[in-house]
Amino acid sequence: MNERRFSPIPFDALCERLTERQDTLLLLHRNPDGDAVGSAFALRELLTALGSRAWCVCESELPERLRFLSAPAQGSVLPESVPADFSDVRVISADVASPAQLGALRERFEARTDFMIDHHGTGTPFADFYTDPRAAATGEIVFDIIRRLEQQSRAHMTPRMAELLYAAISSDTGCFRYSNVTPDTHRRAAELVAIGIDCADINHRLFDSKPLGQLRAEAMGVEHLRVSHSGRVALIAVSYAERLAAGLEDCDLETLVDVARSLAGVEVAISLRQPTEEGIFRASVRSSGAYNVAALCAKFSGGGHEKAAGCTVYAPDIESAAAMLLGAIDN
Repeated sequence: MNERRFSPIPFDALCERLTERQDTLLLLHRNPDGDAVGSAFALRELLTALGSRAWCVCESELPERLRFLSAPAQGSVLPESVPADFSDVRVISADVASPAQLGALRERFEARTDFMIDHHGTGTPFADFYTDPRAAATGEIVFDIIRRLEQQSRAHMTPRMAELLYAAISSDTGCFRYSNVTPDTHRRAAELVAIGIDCADINHRLFDSKPLGQLRAEAMGVEHLRVSHSGRVALIAVSYAERLAAGLEDCDLETLVDVARSLAGVEVAISLRQPTEEGIFRASVRSSGAYNVAALCAKFSGGGHEKAAGCTVYAPDIESAAAMLLGAIDN
């Protein structure tokens, strides 16, 4: 069998392809964050304005805290919610670095994906792609696409697009606190704010408003926190049985890596969770120093950025998975 080969797409060619009118599915990665949701739904708004019908799809429903980005356009992102009359569908992934990140969508859509739009520096292309690792968020790329089409008088930045893109950029930069922020990041955000969006409300929803389950999970995370490598590495691991016993949903655990990262002196923070009873563990990894966590996650076929990455670990139990991750970190 010949191995499929994929090619980078020039920016102007990407913009041109998006203007082609066609029913379109926009794929989000598993456990979507604000950048994935904001970017995909901004693309949905753009494609609709350009005369295409578009629908965002994910393996599971969006977490409650991000549904203000999908409403009122879509009440669901599950594959079965796609309108039945969508035909000759074009498939585009947004903010997906590798096919493994598609989760349950992989078998159905990996080979059908027409092209990828992403900003991750490491990953595994599964279609022709436009990738810009200089962008702090995929939302910055979508911003540039809309601005280019505006220059050609083919589209314009609506207030709703601006809200979605601001949320995408703010989410992936930790409210503009992370080292991936560049002068261009601030310039793009400033243009979006100038349109008249309520950035204070968006940031409140993203960072300051949490459901009770998430707060309980963070308290649990403090109890599960373990430190290694002379205090430079912090890890929080929560098994499937522990989560069930605490009455928590898997989505409640998504901020555990931030709990580990907040410990003074920590350079590498890891959260490890087990979504089901199977020996499959999801790791989120963050770096506050010079350590390249994308290289660490690449050892487990994951990817991301030097400062923020993720991977899937296969092991008989969560302690074995934790030991594998910690053992892979260079002393």
